[in-house]
Amino acid sequence: MPHLTSTKTTKPGIELHPGFGVPGFAHPLVAPAEWAELTRPGTPLHWVVLNVADGPGSRPDPHCLEAAGRLRNAGIRVLGGIDATYGARSFGEMVSDAHRYIDWYKVDGFLLDRCPTERTALPEIRRTVTTLRAIRDDAHVVLGHGTHPYPGYAETADQLVTFSGPWSDYRWSQVAEWTADYPPDRFCHFVHGVPGPHLEEALRIARWQGASTIYFTDRTDRGGRTDPWETMPGYWDEIVSRIGTGVSE
Repeated sequence: MPHLTSTKTTKPGIELHPGFGVPGFAHPLVAPAEWAELTRPGTPLHWVVLNVADGPGSRPDPHCLEAAGRLRNAGIRVLGGIDATYGARSFGEMVSDAHRYIDWYKVDGFLLDRCPTERTALPEIRRTVTTLRAIRDDAHVVLGHGTHPYPGYAETADQLVTFSGPWSDYRWSQVAEWTADYPPDRFCHFVHGVPGPHLEEALRIARWQGASTIYFTDRTDRGGRTDPWETMPGYWDEIVSRIGTGVSE
């Protein structure tokens, strides 16, 4: 069992009932089965990220519009993927992406991928999030740090991605103590390369670290040469079943 550091107040035996936050499949023409599977009734989805072409693209894409429309008609929240480039992208560029996502795909919110983590970058991210919520009422905003950021970010967005990486790191990971001040629905974990026999262990780690939005896959990045999130896990049916019934202690 990995060494975990947590002061979560969740009582033993209480189930968190986690759900999926899908980081973004490949284009619907390339992965039609994946996009179709997301609308299966009963699938525990919190949200799905739409990333057309490293952002919203330069023009509306009818295939992406159709895929997003099916999800939204099924009551599933669709987020536009915006690359924050660890703080290198300008405020104007990110807001421009957001406007196009709203105008073309009617998204329900945004995932700011590669979000910075430093305290010094917080005011600019706060400004960006405030603007996103001004241009889209009730926008659900997720900050995709991929690691634990400065605690102030937790007051800025609806959710934080506090882990994104391989199973080899996740199984020995530790959670920041300050996360104990927030409920599990504030945190997301994306883990690739999770072997099927270790699914239960991975779900227990998410539980103990207090993250109720997850995405686990057996796909790998092959040393950074592939995107592990582009296709569905080989054990999709199994993990849907496991999450749907909760994970008990």
